[in-house]
This record gives sequence, C-alpha cells and structure tokens, in this order.
Amino acid sequence: MPPHAYLDGSALRALVSVGHSPFVPPPAPDPADKPRDRIWELAENLHCSIVGTCLTNAEARGILAKLGRADARTISEHRLHGEIVQIAGRKDGGGRLLQKTLDRRHEREIERFDVARTPEAVRALWKASLERGEIPGAYWAAITHPATDWPLVQDVFGEVHMLSHLVGQSNRADIRRLRHLEEELGRRDEAIAARDERIMTLMLERDDLGRRTKAIDAERPSPMMTVVEQPCTRGLEVRLAREAAHAKALEDRLAVLTRAAERLSADLAAEIARRSVVEKELAALEVALEEPSANITDDRAPGRLEGRVILYVGGRQRQVANLRRFVETRGGRLLSHDGGIEDNLCLLAGLVGQADLAVFPVSCISHEASLHLKRYCEAQSKPFHPVRSASLASFVHVVRHCGQSARIGQ
Repeated sequence: MPPHAYLDGSALRALVSVGHSPFVPPPAPDPADKPRDRIWELAENLHCSIVGTCLTNAEARGILAKLGRADARTISEHRLHGEIVQIAGRKDGGGRLLQKTLDRRHEREIERFDVARTPEAVRALWKASLERGEIPGAYWAAITHPATDWPLVQDVFGEVHMLSHLVGQSNRADIRRLRHLEEELGRRDEAIAARDERIMTLMLERDDLGRRTKAIDAERPSPMMTVVEQPCTRGLEVRLAREAAHAKALEDRLAVLTRAAERLSADLAAEIARRSVVEKELAALEVALEEPSANITDDRAPGRLEGRVILYVGGRQRQVANLRRFVETRGGRLLSHDGGIEDNLCLLAGLVGQADLAVFPVSCISHEASLHLKRYCEAQSKPFHPVRSASLASFVHVVRHCGQSARIGQ
C-alpha cells in the first residue's frame, strides 16, 4: 500500500497546498498528436467515396501503370474505379502508392487542417470548405485527421454522399431535357419535310394548270366567229374561268403553306440556338463541378475573375447566396439587386458604377428593371449580359466566359 494511504484528509490537503500532491495525474495525450490515418486503416465502406471524390481518373490510371498493369490506359472508368477501391484496402498491394498520391494532391488542405486539435475544430474547417465548394481536399484531410472521431466521420461521409446524389439528379434532369429537345426537333424536321413535299406538289399542279390555261386560250375562236360557233366559245370561257379560280385557290393555299413553313423554320432556328446555349451552360457547369479546388484558388488558373465585380439584377433571391459563393471562390465579388421587388430601382445607377459587368436573367426580371439597367449601363459604358434563365448553369457559363476574357465585356 502506498505511503499516502495512511494520511488523513487534513494531511492530504497540506501536501496539496505545498505542491506535493500524490494524486496529480499525468496530462492526457492530445488525440491530434497521433499520426494521420492511412487509407488501409479506414473502414472499407469509406474507400469508394474517397477514390470517387478525391482522386482523378488520370491519377488512378497512373497508379495502375506504376503497379505494372498493361491495360492501365484502356480500362473503362467503372473498372478503373473498382480496381483502385480494391487497392485502397491493401497496404502492400498499392495502398502505400495511393496514400502518397492523395497526400501529394491535397497537401495544402492537409496543412490547413493540421491546426485543428479537436473534433469540433475539424468539423468547423470542414463546414467552411463545404460552403466554398472545396470538397475533395477537405474530405481527405478531415477523414484522415487524427482528431476525427467516428460520429464526425459519419457526418462528413453522409454530406459527401448526398452531394453526389444532388449532382446526379441535376445531370439526369439536364439529360432528360436535352433528349426531349432532340425529339421535338426531330418531329419539327419531319413536319417541315412533309410541308416542303406538299408545297412542291402544289407548285407542280399550278404549273400544270398554267399549261392547260394556255392551251384553252389557244383554242379560243377569233372575234370573227360565226353565230353557230358562239355556244362552243361560251363553254370554253366557263371552263377557263373555273380553271383560273382553281389556280387562284391553289396559289392562295401555297402562300399560306409557305408562310407556315417560314414560321417553322424560324422556330427551328430559335430552338437550335437555345439548345446550343443550354449545351454550353451544361458544359460550363460540369467543368466547374469537376474543377479541382486547388485550381480554383490559383491566380493563374482559367476562369479566375481577378477582383472583378459582377452585378446580378433580378433572379431568385434564394439563389443569390450560391451565386455569390461561386463568384468569390474565383476571386471576384458579386453585387445583387432584386429588380425592384424590395430594392429601389434608383439604386441601380450606383451599383452599375461599382460593377465591371451587369448580368440579368431574361426569364426572371421585370420589363421596367431591364430597361433601367440597360440605360444605366449604356450611360456609364458598362457591359451588360442577359442570360437565358435564373439557373446556376446560365450564370456559371457567363462567369467562366468573363474569367477567360482579357477584359469583361470584350
């Protein structure tokens, strides 16, 4: 039994008061001082999301090539993903190489998370990255951080899992819309072809009637005809009038069909132009979603706004926060005006003066607000850009175009 076991309460308090307490425990180890988790040490159900979120296909193919796989450059993306997920659980079967690749790719995010000492601090850093859309590096740094506990792992994994569902739903909706447009264009092409064929048939009938009319005119008797020949002439004149009326009706119908064909051609051209814009917007959105977070913050990366200010007028106010985050992650600043719903239209002149570019969705802004905006932009020589809709895809397309131009409005 230790000596202090025989001391009464007053003696123990005296020892504590002079700094000789026998009960002072050693300091608890800081969980953040442990080494970071390795990918083969993580739960197997995390490997799929880590590989799909934090690793590019090019890096995955490079890993297979270093492991001696002859089909590393030709294997399908689905099989490629499955092979890397299997490697993640094998320390000596490629897991070390995968760990080094992920650490090198997300080195900056790992360093940013190193300051965290508790699960709450790791969660705060993860939430900040999630708000900025910097998912891949933050996901890897948070999952492998030594201070991350199992509840935090579950929360981070769940948020990434749901993000993948949201992106998939958005892409599927866009694909369905494009297929619907393709079917609509196909039906219009068939209708135009049928009308063109009908017009050609009517034109041939008109030409035939013209030849028949000339033949009847050639058969008409001269004014010197006898009284006996007059009944025959009247019959020919009646026939000629009937044929002329028929020809006139056909010409009127041909004119109506021609105008209808012109309208269909104009509608088709407008639909093709709209489809082209939608495809460009979807391409810009896909590039923005696939763009690594390290490239977004690189000042030399394409699509950077370099401090430019964008004024967004109209649209849906609940979407403005998303648009602002998107602009700010690319080094720009977003000003907004609701188009006169609550904000005074007189404020537009001052906002235009601060902006490098004005953007407004033509489908979600009042006629009066758009006229005010155009007038202020023209008066101050500021470029303005109408976009097809108030969607994020339309805005992303314009912002990426501005970031790739030498100057806004060129």
